[in-house]
Amino acid sequence: MKQNLLVVSLALTGLLGSASAIASEEVSTWTCSESKQFKTSGTTETVRLTWESKTFDLKRENSLPGSLRYKNTTTGHDLVVLGNKAMLFNIKSGTRLADFCQTAEMKTGKLPHLFANSEPFTQN
Repeated sequence: MKQNLLVVSLALTGLLGSASAIASEEVSTWTCSESKQFKTSGTTETVRLTWESKTFDLKRENSLPGSLRYKNTTTGHDLVVLGNKAMLFNIKSGTRLADFCQTAEMKTGKLPHLFANSEPFTQN
């Protein structure tokens, strides 16, 4: 009986620890033209995108100078971030999902937190 309680308490501790790690991850809300919106969280290498109540993981890819690009080749989602805006595409369907997207930080001239220390946006 004591061993079962120990196993259950360890499992709950692990779950609660994971939940607090997820809860502490910073989420950025991007507002776009045509009243569209999406959210991002994650790191400079992997971005978690929430679009239309669905979540997708996008991996950083090589991009043109002055931009950052994140793709999920399975779903087709493609996020391109420039210094002053971002655009969201679906490369499978060939559509632009959202245009001229900015975070609150970007509207004040700052970079979104995920990209502030990323190439090509690293400030000298």
